[in-house]
Amino acid sequence: MREIVFDTETTGLNPAGGDRMVEIGCVEIYNRVETGRHFHAYFNPGRDMPSEAEAVHGLTTIFLSDKPHFSEKAEELIDFIEDSPLVAHNASFDFGFLNHELELCGRPGVCMSRMVDTLTLARSKHPGAKHSLDALCMRFGIDRSQRIRHGALLDAQLLAQVYVELTGGRQIGLGLVADTASVAVQQSSGPVTIREPRPPRPHAAAQEELERHRAFIAQLVNPLWARFA
Repeated sequence: MREIVFDTETTGLNPAGGDRMVEIGCVEIYNRVETGRHFHAYFNPGRDMPSEAEAVHGLTTIFLSDKPHFSEKAEELIDFIEDSPLVAHNASFDFGFLNHELELCGRPGVCMSRMVDTLTLARSKHPGAKHSLDALCMRFGIDRSQRIRHGALLDAQLLAQVYVELTGGRQIGLGLVADTASVAVQQSSGPVTIREPRPPRPHAAAQEELERHRAFIAQLVNPLWARFA
């Protein structure tokens, strides 16, 4: 199954109050495995960047001033996500901004039935624990050393790994393949040693061994098996 893990960066918390999306990162996964395909874009929000938001993601008004507006990249984004389920952390936030931007440029919003929220999954699987992206990366041993600040594409890549762990780990797609011709087998480049099978060892007791065993049994006092004879 194809899914898109995505993350957004914004000018604030409230799209209805004038906040805009300034970055989106999308990572394609197929059967819980990253394919290497992604979509990433920065957007000119048409407004100044508040200092509080800049402190989170480091995107400045000057940096974004020559970036395209969302409407200029909307078609490319829609073509990438297709009709796949969309995975995000605290997904209602990202869906809210994504649909707000789509509506501003006259596009239909993404149906909320496509939303997969990893925050909800994490709270269900690990109640009472910390559920931030950093905390989940630590829990699952995912390297987040490059995450100095929030960044949509990097966060989507980290979240893709977290999502795999939250939904069963890397063996979720493990199965048996009936068509052996379609399975690629990678052989070691080193020499292959072929060992001849060891001949079977004799297991029959010698007559002398049998006599010693009978003598030993005869010395046992009130053996258990004699009670049921």
